[in-house]
Amino acid sequence: MGRYIVQRIVLTIPTLFVISIISFVIIQLPPGDFLTAYITSLESGGQVVDQQLIDALRSQYGLGDPLHIQYFKWISRVIVGDFGYSFQWQRPVSELIGERMMLTIILSVASLILVWGISLPIGIYSAVRQYSLGDYFFTFISFVGLGIPNFLLALVLMWWAYSQLGMSVGGLFSAAYADAPWSFAKLLDFLKHLWIPATVLAIGGIAGLIRIMRANLLDELPKLYVTTARAKGMGERDLVLKYPVRVALNPFISTIGWTLPGLVSGSIIVSVVLNLPTTGPMLLTALQSQDMYLAGAILLLLSILTVIGTLISDLLLAWLDPRIRFG
Repeated sequence: MGRYIVQRIVLTIPTLFVISIISFVIIQLPPGDFLTAYITSLESGGQVVDQQLIDALRSQYGLGDPLHIQYFKWISRVIVGDFGYSFQWQRPVSELIGERMMLTIILSVASLILVWGISLPIGIYSAVRQYSLGDYFFTFISFVGLGIPNFLLALVLMWWAYSQLGMSVGGLFSAAYADAPWSFAKLLDFLKHLWIPATVLAIGGIAGLIRIMRANLLDELPKLYVTTARAKGMGERDLVLKYPVRVALNPFISTIGWTLPGLVSGSIIVSVVLNLPTTGPMLLTALQSQDMYLAGAILLLLSILTVIGTLISDLLLAWLDPRIRFG
């Protein structure tokens, strides 16, 4: 197991290297460069651009150098935490991402806990009680959850929370705490607003994983090892939880690699609708305005999250399923 862990960690290094090259290529795809677009934008607004500042920035980011030199300058700064400068926000990219990434991760983790905490027991129940009234009920709810668009659910929950609970649900904070420093009162206000976006993001995942868990468990229950354990007198509850559920968990574990970046990037529309200060709307704005250092940094971090999630999935699968070989 130790050798397998080392092998998987070592393999992530060339993967991250290739990902950094792809992210840099994406930065360079738009015609011209970000500095040219920025100067054009200022001049179209009638502002005078300082030529010395332009020359300094071109020299700093190596915009006149060959692409491979520009890449090594960019990646050498990224390694030490310098993701460049956002000309749209007039601030370093690392500061912008740092403010929003933590809120995004908290929202994503809350959604993931909801997805697993609800879909796992319901999926087991639906499989064990196949064709029962409860199975039909949860099947119906699952199809409804899969069919409702997230943004529509967000609008309905916003209306319900405002009309029935008197809550202002735009954003993750009340107006009084939006720009205030962190305190216990601000934390409570944040938790008070967190449940609506977490629920909206979780609904689709819950519905999908209920169907996956039910289908996988139904495949395992008729197998010979289950019949043998039952014939030896093992209790039905312990038998189901100890053997077939463990095997049926494979899809849950193997999708962690997609879940981490999926929750971040998939929340863009919901974040725009709910006015959430997460990385999703920032990525959308950066792509629209060709603020490519900011967009490239977010894409690079999402890719790193995918690699980390896949690594966690592989290690958990190796621990969970003895059929998986290390060599």
